[in-house]
Amino acid sequence: MVDIATRVYNHKWKIDPIVRSLIDTDFYKLLMCQSVFRNKPDTQVTFSLINRSKTIRMADLIDEGELREQLDHIRGLSLSRGESTWLRGNLFYGKRQMFRHDFMEWFENLRLPPYHLEKRDGQYELTFEGSWPEVMLWEIPALSVLMELRSRAVLKDMGRFELQVLYARAMTKLWQKVETLREIPDLKLADFGTRRRHSFMWQDWCVQAMNEGLGDGFVGTSNCLIAMRRELEAIGTNAHELPMVYAALAENDTLLAQAPYDVLSDWHDEHDGNLRIILPDTYGTEGFLQNAPDWLAGWTGIRIDSGDPATGAENAINWWKARGEDPRDKLIIFSDGLDVDKIRELSLQFTGRVKVSFGWGTLMTNDFRGLVPDDRLAPFSVVCKAVSANGRPTVKLSDNPEKAMGPASEIERYKRVFGVGKQDSFEVVV
Repeated sequence: MVDIATRVYNHKWKIDPIVRSLIDTDFYKLLMCQSVFRNKPDTQVTFSLINRSKTIRMADLIDEGELREQLDHIRGLSLSRGESTWLRGNLFYGKRQMFRHDFMEWFENLRLPPYHLEKRDGQYELTFEGSWPEVMLWEIPALSVLMELRSRAVLKDMGRFELQVLYARAMTKLWQKVETLREIPDLKLADFGTRRRHSFMWQDWCVQAMNEGLGDGFVGTSNCLIAMRRELEAIGTNAHELPMVYAALAENDTLLAQAPYDVLSDWHDEHDGNLRIILPDTYGTEGFLQNAPDWLAGWTGIRIDSGDPATGAENAINWWKARGEDPRDKLIIFSDGLDVDKIRELSLQFTGRVKVSFGWGTLMTNDFRGLVPDDRLAPFSVVCKAVSANGRPTVKLSDNPEKAMGPASEIERYKRVFGVGKQDSFEVVV
């Protein structure tokens, strides 16, 4: 096992690059990338970094030269032979050859496109422009770089023993969470913590700890590189990016209202089983379910990623019942801002009524709260989202208005088209 504190103390970034592989990314990005490669390969998009936690002034913490070095390093990465073999031949969700030959040929020759970086008001403006299949693969590595450079900036003046104690305390904190989770009957939990992790080495340690500590209760990791190296299941389905871009491409309000279902129709053509998971909250869960075509009720499950998770689950259960489906045969994946108390609460509330699973993110792979003075390692909320498609702005409404994004006029239009009324706000912690 890696001595993380010693490696941090002796950091030489050329032997410890933050992103070491193009598959140091979430599995759902590769699944979505293949879908985009098949259905919308010529769409031109812009992705942009959005720091929701304005009090964290990233440009004051992170050296621009270091940031550019890490981003330039990523641009030089390509798939290794072993990584390509794993993607081509491994069993994913019970299926061989999940990734098509034409997609793999394209991916094996890919180098990520250029980036644009500026400083403004204590923040970095980081944007990526180009064809959708290429640009979308910047999202996870860009976030990983920003988060880990922030961690390195806070840790750089700590001595060797101070670092040893810090990581010992963080390990103890995570293991106490493991012990709590062990007490939850029939737990099914996966690591969803790549995008806002403390560091790659720390995420890898956390995954190993969860795998040993929870046994069959730990079902895998979203991180493809860690899944490959640790011989674990790669976990993930689809995300808000798909309906956001499809919606931006819609020529009128009628096509806009249909766009989220067009996304899932394309997905339906490619995947079955546990990959048929609905993410309904991009433009409001209530309206999405009310207007959903009947064939979607036959899908395997739903992921709850914003708003009150219990309310979202109850709405899903009621929808399945109204469509003649037995909720006990369905899967609900909770994935928004989870920690152990909420995981336990939701498990007790819904186990037996539906199949329950959890995608545990930032508070698994980056919970250093209370471990350094002034809480300078506390996690914060930063995202990298598609902000335009073919020159048109993208919009996300969410079940939590605090997560909404897009021009104000377009947000109002989307609310009208999707019938979104007054919403309750929830603090966005991570």
